[in-house]
Amino acid sequence: MAHPEFYAHAPEAGSTRTDWHVLRTHLETVASLARRFADAFGAGEWGYIAGLWHDIGKYQQRFQDRLRGQAVSVEHSGPAAALAMAADARKSRPIAFAAAGHHGGLPNPRMSGPGLPSPLAERLEKAARLLAEIWEDLPPAVRDASLPALPTHLTKASPGAAGSKRLTRSIEFWTRFLFSALVDADWLDTESYFRPDIGARRSAFESIELLRKRLDGYIDHIVAGLDASVRASGVNQARAHVLDACRKAAAAAPGVFSLTVPTGGGKTLSAMSFALRHAVFHGLRRVIVVIPYTSIIEQNAHEYRKALGAANVVEHHSNLDVARVKQALGEEMAGRHELATENWDAPVIVTTSVQFFESLFANGPSRCRKLHNIARSVIILDEVQTVPPHFLLSIVEALEELTNHYGCSLVLSTATPPSLKERQRFENGLRNVRDIVPESEALDTKLARVRYHWPEQDAPPVAWESLASELARHEQVLCIVHRRADARLLAEMLAQLQDEESVHHLSALMCPEHRTLVLEGVKGALISGRPCRVVSTQLVEAGVDVDFPVVYRAMAGLDSIVQAAGRCNREGRHDRGDVFLFRAPTRPPAGTLRKAMESAETLLHEVGNGLQPDCPTLIDRFFRMLYSKETLDARQIQTHRQELNFATVDRNFRLIEDGFSRPVIVPYGEAPALVADVQRDGPSREARRRLQRYVVSIYPNAFDKLQSAGALEEVVEGLFFLSSAYADLYSERFGLTPGDDTPVGRTDLIV
Repeated sequence: MAHPEFYAHAPEAGSTRTDWHVLRTHLETVASLARRFADAFGAGEWGYIAGLWHDIGKYQQRFQDRLRGQAVSVEHSGPAAALAMAADARKSRPIAFAAAGHHGGLPNPRMSGPGLPSPLAERLEKAARLLAEIWEDLPPAVRDASLPALPTHLTKASPGAAGSKRLTRSIEFWTRFLFSALVDADWLDTESYFRPDIGARRSAFESIELLRKRLDGYIDHIVAGLDASVRASGVNQARAHVLDACRKAAAAAPGVFSLTVPTGGGKTLSAMSFALRHAVFHGLRRVIVVIPYTSIIEQNAHEYRKALGAANVVEHHSNLDVARVKQALGEEMAGRHELATENWDAPVIVTTSVQFFESLFANGPSRCRKLHNIARSVIILDEVQTVPPHFLLSIVEALEELTNHYGCSLVLSTATPPSLKERQRFENGLRNVRDIVPESEALDTKLARVRYHWPEQDAPPVAWESLASELARHEQVLCIVHRRADARLLAEMLAQLQDEESVHHLSALMCPEHRTLVLEGVKGALISGRPCRVVSTQLVEAGVDVDFPVVYRAMAGLDSIVQAAGRCNREGRHDRGDVFLFRAPTRPPAGTLRKAMESAETLLHEVGNGLQPDCPTLIDRFFRMLYSKETLDARQIQTHRQELNFATVDRNFRLIEDGFSRPVIVPYGEAPALVADVQRDGPSREARRRLQRYVVSIYPNAFDKLQSAGALEEVVEGLFFLSSAYADLYSERFGLTPGDDTPVGRTDLIV
């Protein structure tokens, strides 16, 4: 007797198509796609089996009844997990986890909790019964498929308990990549059924080889356009040396590379030159640039678009200006870019540390979907010194996995290299790190553009009034302080002493759109030679392209001091710029920033006022000292990974912790009109992304005060807007003025 036909999907209401998506066809297509995706990390046959089995639960009659309109609830992910465990309970857990989680997320084996998916063990018992019910309806090719051998690196542990735990964490990491290949294949095939027009809009990008040639031409054109005297300057000679070293090093075998270059040394384009050439040499598929701060990501992405063509550079971060992207690319190409953010299939991805690392430790289908496309990529970790110490063990191990087993090359790009290499007391550090610019200490001398002025060893904190008077004597000066309240207070004092128009303020109490416009004004004033005095929190330090003759910096970690100095005499227009360090009346926020300052003070006490903060030996000592004060796995990520607690790892791995800050939409620029659109039409994905440009994150107690006063209007669930009656709380100069109340909890990530 012939079996009835089973289906994976039915046409949506109002759809013009009448054919149903045949289940057998769906399984075979997903299997083929997942095999291709998983081939990138040597797991093609595992991807094929995961795809072939993932939806066998749809062979239930109840699921077919649901497709025909009956209001029944059906669990269809479990039977594939049960089939995997029945095939080989020892080695099949990766497929069991991936299949069970392909809609709701990778579960824990046994642990549950609020908001977490049901544990795998709990689902397997019921799934085994369902599998028995549908067994006879499964196609023979599905029933008879056998599991391939595991990759070698997942079968042999190093001696001892530590080796066994490391092996389990490798399996956990690999499971996430297998899950990614399955999820992306499933979503793409489902998309092609419901929206066949979308497929033609994906993957319309140019080759890595063409982009390499385009970048070379772009850089050579810039150099050719420089006056001979400018080209011969010490700064530009050093930048040419860095670029030449990057181009020569590109032929080296894949692995881990260090690009240690002083600030202003041209790392942005030189690192990309290395990455594209290296990818061409070794057949790698894309370049992923990981940047810690959204405050600089658009600046760098803009530079890459100019060099490589706007169509080929995809930004993926929370502050993405959707309207700007559409204006720059047009509706069609902007739509392609949005699709590429789902699975990172573009040749150049520019993203944030939060997006990159949280995705590597995620359990949800949408966050994990892109992971398989990280395999066989060149990853540039820009400003790598910002890797948060409390997640250091899990992050470094993930980077080792990517370079050892997923065909990636890694570029650690920084002026102040953190002590991430394997060493005594840090046995799990990165191995075999090669310097792209071997003589970086000589480069420090060539690019030395500032004098450091340290406070006396026992000097007390400087009063804000005295500091304001000192700043007022400079026509162009940048002062960087610890806290948002400090920045506002000092800027107010400075404005009373000088022309108010020459005084600018920057902090995270200003929304991204506001900060962007202020920075544009600052850059214009600096270029034209007008008076320009800026008081900022540390958000201005890493990578923001401004050039002041004088910079003041509240005592901080050596890495922060060097970054601040990178805003001083950046283009070498003066023989030396001046960087003045001072002790502020307030301390840095509790946590890493305060520990970093204390470590720098210790070194200053040991070395004295001749301390050169960009000296590689001192930088290494500084980071070792800092890491010794930190818990390098504060959220027990490694413990949960070796127990395969995928859902718990996802919940605990938050570079910016949930509940630490609360987002508020402020009445700046287009925000009121966008809020009105959301209230009228609902919170579309595009509307939410456009609103990110007008969001300020504030401490929970400040949020509670605003809410208690009736100042916040809930636009939709979880989305709050500073209501029009309280619009004056958002200042054109200082941003959200009541948002800097004394915080509760960790404060080292809010600036």
